Amino acid sequence: MNNLLTAFWIENLKVRKSKMIWITLAAFTVAPLMGGFFMFILKNPELAERSGLVGEKAQILGEANWPAYFSMLAQIIAVGGILIFGFVTSWIFGREYADRTLKDLLALPYHRSIIVIAKFLAVFIATLLLSGHVIILGILIGFFIGLPGWSANILGNGLYVLLITTLLTIALSTPAAFFACFGRGYLAPLGFVIFMVVVAQIIAAIGYGHYFPWAVPALYSGVAGDEPVLPFGSLLVVLGTSLAGIAATFGWWLWADHQ
Repeated sequence: MNNLLTAFWIENLKVRKSKMIWITLAAFTVAPLMGGFFMFILKNPELAERSGLVGEKAQILGEANWPAYFSMLAQIIAVGGILIFGFVTSWIFGREYADRTLKDLLALPYHRSIIVIAKFLAVFIATLLLSGHVIILGILIGFFIGLPGWSANILGNGLYVLLITTLLTIALSTPAAFFACFGRGYLAPLGFVIFMVVVAQIIAAIGYGHYFPWAVPALYSGVAGDEPVLPFGSLLVVLGTSLAGIAATFGWWLWADHQ
């Protein structure tokens, strides 16, 4: 246990000292700002139109209220999170190859599985905090622009959908860890994540998104205009994909030739 805590502390220290986490934080900060901007336009269409903003075009986004805003934040996390969380995972696992520090890790008197667990825990904490940043900043922006329809019940429902969407999206980061190890760097996992996002759009468009793991978080968040419902089969698909990514990553660290 002490070895795991030490490895976990080191991985978190790497994340906190890196520029990567601050770049992803800045990139993710844009998302709630844009969401709040669209809600402001929907709430004040005449003011936005007089000032030259896209008032009429923004009406297609729906109504300006807290339920719609929470749904928008969930969609931001579902779609943007696949890319952002995949990037974080790619960095945490791929940097050891890019910086040529893998041999130093392998020489540590720890079982290799401890290092992998520590890295996955670092991914989970970092991505969970990034999602929390988007949610808290989004709620503050919602109060700042004076969105109507606030209540404790709406807050509870909104946070529940945001939490489930976040966990589903984080769960899909594990295959990126394997591709970072298999590709020995950042490019392979980033290419994999972008490819999955594109394929998810196509499969969701033809109506089979509930069976494709990378489309499930967005569909659950309400991107198709439906109520947030998570079919049991979709949950199994996401969990199976996540476990497959974890197992493949462990297998690579334990049995692959690292020469």
